[in-house]
Amino acid sequence: MKKISPYLPTLLYLLAGINHFWHPESYYGIIPTYLPWHELINYTAGIAEIGLAILLLFKATRKWAAYGIIAMLIAFIPAHIYMIQKAPFAMGAITVTPFIAWVRLLVFQPLLIAWAWWARIFDFKFRSCLS
Repeated sequence: MKKISPYLPTLLYLLAGINHFWHPESYYGIIPTYLPWHELINYTAGIAEIGLAILLLFKATRKWAAYGIIAMLIAFIPAHIYMIQKAPFAMGAITVTPFIAWVRLLVFQPLLIAWAWWARIFDFKFRSCLS
């Protein structure tokens, strides 16, 4: 687990970012209605997740990528609050209940923020297949 754990956040954010383009409709329902341009917000979040995931791979950019992920997770808090207000609702195949929405906000968000904080000191090297 110790050997793969530095790569997990990279994979997580890369897949999450791709999902913003693959299933954008899943995200439109959790963007608060008071925010305009839901499509732009969704695609910007996807680009940010993909970009930050890639930047986590390189020692020179890892610390700033981790800080970017923390900022992004904090920026997502209004969406989590909106999910609590809106629950229960369907998000793809999942029914988000108030309990699930609260767990996402109070358990998973702090854990993801802590994981990003820890990721800034990962000491792993990305080995390119081109080198």
